[in-house]
Amino acid sequence: MAAIAGVLVLAAAVAEAGPLPAFKAQSVELPADAAAFPDGPNVKTVTQNCLACHSADMVLDQPLLARPTWAAEVTKMRNVYKAPISDADAALIVDYLAATHSPP
Repeated sequence: MAAIAGVLVLAAAVAEAGPLPAFKAQSVELPADAAAFPDGPNVKTVTQNCLACHSADMVLDQPLLARPTWAAEVTKMRNVYKAPISDADAALIVDYLAATHSPP
């Protein structure tokens, strides 16, 4: 009963406060990302999937990683961050990263 009474008191206080203030819509203009993924196998697939969530710089600033590590990163993007990447595209993205951003 005490919880109900608390809700009623809160509702009365909100009603007394009057209408909520109107908020003006705001927009933010982000700087353009000058970086692009370098040409390589499946670069179009990488661009279409990866740029939806982060910049090319974010990927390109990572250290050179071996194919299994890139595969784990792509899996993490899909499973943890829920990136909507198909199985087929995931394989193409790993191929791209292994070809362009892996140690020699």
